[in-house]
Amino acid sequence: MAESTESAESGQKQSQTKEEQGTLLEQMGGLSGLVSSTLPVLVLVPVNSQWGLTPALISALAVAVAILVWRLARKENLQPAISGFMAVALCAAIAWFMGDAKGYFAYGIWYSLVAGIAFIISIFVRWPLVGVIWRGINGDDQRWRTNRRAVQAFNIATIAWALVFLARFGIQQWLYVADKTDALGYTRIAMGWPLTLVAVAVTVWAVKAANKAEGRHLENADQPEKAETDSTVGNDEEVEADGRH
Repeated sequence: MAESTESAESGQKQSQTKEEQGTLLEQMGGLSGLVSSTLPVLVLVPVNSQWGLTPALISALAVAVAILVWRLARKENLQPAISGFMAVALCAAIAWFMGDAKGYFAYGIWYSLVAGIAFIISIFVRWPLVGVIWRGINGDDQRWRTNRRAVQAFNIATIAWALVFLARFGIQQWLYVADKTDALGYTRIAMGWPLTLVAVAVTVWAVKAANKAEGRHLENADQPEKAETDSTVGNDEEVEADGRH
């Protein structure tokens, strides 16, 4: 019986971790978000090298439109699908007005700097953005800020995201200034989702640590025990009723 309970608890923890990881990845666009952010760049860089800026931008936008249609055909969430396309369109517009393919990456570079600074500031004012965002999107209140260990856990996750953003800015801005457009494109891909997945892993750990500090894991653990107790009571009542007959 004890082994069965431990196995159930272990299975529940693994299921909860996978659910948290899935939730985070889904909110960032999931696999479709990975495709929509990567393919236009993979098309832009070689086409620009061979045929110039205009064909490169047209090709990137064509790929973005194809991805948008594909995501809508699969009946995915409308907001991430449109946001992904609009991001590509904005980057393409900047490159067009600048007359240089490297302009495609300007928005992402400066966004990384702003995001990195914002995440660092949030730690100093004791509102770590990872905690604020995670609890906000899940409809929870912000009472976790009164729990020191929960705040520390979300601080660590917020630092991880800040390092990712600032690393992207530092390296990509250097390549941008050096006019190394091809290297900039491939670096953006290399520093994109691989680093994001690392930050997501830290965030999942932080969420679990914060939940444990607040006792939320005990609330979740009580649910299967209650269900098992109710089931046992129900079975006992049935046996007792059969005995009377």
